[in-house]
Amino acid sequence: MSDAARPSYRGRVLVVEDEAYVRTSLTEILRERGYEVLEASDVKEALALLPRSALDVVLTDLRLPGEDGRELVKRARAISADLPVVVLTGQGTIASAVECLKSGADDYLLKPVDPTALELALERAIAARSLRREVQYWRSAAAPEAELIGRSPAWRRALEMVDAAAATDSAVLVVGETGTGKELLARRLHQRSRRSAGPFVRVDCAVVRTDLWESEFFGHRKDSFAGASSDRDGRFQLAHKGTLFLDEVSAMPLEAQAKLLRAIQDGEFHRLGDQRPTRVDVRIAAATNADLKASIQEGRFRADLYYRLNVLEIPVPALRERPEDIALLATAFAAEVCARLGRPPSEPDDEALARLRAYAWPGNVRELHSVIERAFVLHPDRGLAALDLAPEPMGATADATGGERADDAGSPGSDLTLRANLNRLELRLLVEAHRRSNGVRREAARLLGIDPRNLGYYFRKHGLDPGTLGD
Repeated sequence: MSDAARPSYRGRVLVVEDEAYVRTSLTEILRERGYEVLEASDVKEALALLPRSALDVVLTDLRLPGEDGRELVKRARAISADLPVVVLTGQGTIASAVECLKSGADDYLLKPVDPTALELALERAIAARSLRREVQYWRSAAAPEAELIGRSPAWRRALEMVDAAAATDSAVLVVGETGTGKELLARRLHQRSRRSAGPFVRVDCAVVRTDLWESEFFGHRKDSFAGASSDRDGRFQLAHKGTLFLDEVSAMPLEAQAKLLRAIQDGEFHRLGDQRPTRVDVRIAAATNADLKASIQEGRFRADLYYRLNVLEIPVPALRERPEDIALLATAFAAEVCARLGRPPSEPDDEALARLRAYAWPGNVRELHSVIERAFVLHPDRGLAALDLAPEPMGATADATGGERADDAGSPGSDLTLRANLNRLELRLLVEAHRRSNGVRREAARLLGIDPRNLGYYFRKHGLDPGTLGD
């Protein structure tokens, strides 16, 4: 069969049926519709296959020799709590239907089974599992509309490109500076695609350890390496029928890039400890703030992976390139922050808007949100009248390892202006949080009560290098 005629991959099904001719018929129906099929004639054979087959769904007869289909459902749930099971029964009564569902089955079908009804039942079961995995793992709430608003031509063009790309399954590369909203656009791509009912799985490639990369992306079997105490699905498996979003893809090590390329090309991979490959149906979206062409020339990124990811490139404009959107965003962020803090709504006045438009926004939309939230948190009585738009290093006070001591950074100096003294206090708190957390960024952010993604902004603001700070 040519590639054009071959049906798209739908998932891996275990068919459990003791009558050979029925089992063969079911297998042929499912394979014609794009499913990969494993077969078992009884519960014992099925249980031997379950732990090592990366199944998407089990299709079992209710009446089997020895232990029946109800027992298989219970045992399958013990092995994989979210594995869907569809039961076939020859008893077309309400009692038999209730019996199937009480045993934990996701659905049931009457024999002889109609092929279309069978296909729909399996699709429903697999889709339900994908939705459960979304909640359990990496899917968060839909992107707030406030962060997607904008009327500038550059921003509208980015949204139009995302919406056009959503109609396809082609790989997408979202390119833009840090804080411009690349992940938000990737989520919009997913939400407007035919995969919207499936999972959106995000991976921050910059934080995946090199020695754990293969397990993180492809999963592993229990005892496949030291410390593998249980089976684990990798990100590719979790994103089956959905979208896998590779954030900061430029940070991937070269060895990992080669394996990623192979998985994308073949649509399959080997879990650590598995002898047989696992096939998946995943749409790839990637994002980067780096110049990948320069990385290719420097030997840090594979050219073949770049061309595989860059089927559709979507450039995201920096906030300074869309000044007409600043007022819209600032107003929306102010409303959101006030609602979250339980304060009366407050909109930026003309003076505040003028200051916001005059600023360069090196941290882009993310920085705008942080600046507005900080104003309301630190100055509840003044709100946006107290915008802090001074990210420059603070001279001597920024040297926490020499020069002015951090312990004195919160004490008033000769400069009695509020901003200068607040900056000194802010510096002192940053250094102290870094010390107490032993340099763990997430813990330091927790101590400071801020989002971990904003911690870098504060270090840059004060000219601090976390790697050189002493204990």
